[in-house]
Amino acid sequence: MKIYTKTGDKGETSLVGGTRVSKTHVRIEAYGTVDELNAWIGRLRDHGETSLWKDRIITVQDRLFTIGSNLALETPGKFNIPLLHEDDITDLESWMDEMDVGLPAMRNFVLPGGHPVVSDCHITRTVCRRAERQVLRMAEEIDVDALIVTYLNRLSDLLFVLARKLTFDGGFEEMPWQPKKA
Repeated sequence: MKIYTKTGDKGETSLVGGTRVSKTHVRIEAYGTVDELNAWIGRLRDHGETSLWKDRIITVQDRLFTIGSNLALETPGKFNIPLLHEDDITDLESWMDEMDVGLPAMRNFVLPGGHPVVSDCHITRTVCRRAERQVLRMAEEIDVDALIVTYLNRLSDLLFVLARKLTFDGGFEEMPWQPKKA
């Protein structure tokens, strides 16, 4: 099977359901950014430092494919596409609670970085926030399952906690932001 179809050569693509829209359509921006987020999550999975969480990271990737599929679906219920559930969000919260045990209290904002895996966590977190904004922009025009927004919001929190956990477990330096005095 050839991967190229040539049907997008004029700047349009098809939604799940067949409607052709511009590749700059708000829906395409939303699920395209979720796809980018999924790629960054995959990069995190590839770091040896995240091996303890590999199964959970794969679950997150599955949920991101679910989100992308739902964002690409023009008529909800028309196709058998999986949905998000409240349990998906509580799973993220439980994972965060586990990781947070033993971490020092936050007293400052932290500067992203300190080790490549920590930097990748922060980059992934910012892509997640952008995906959330794109989905919210889409929701201004098109009905979006509220669980999608909640999931992305919680996932960005999880990525921040994961960055801190990796920093402390790896013995890397967490740099507090010290604002320059005016």
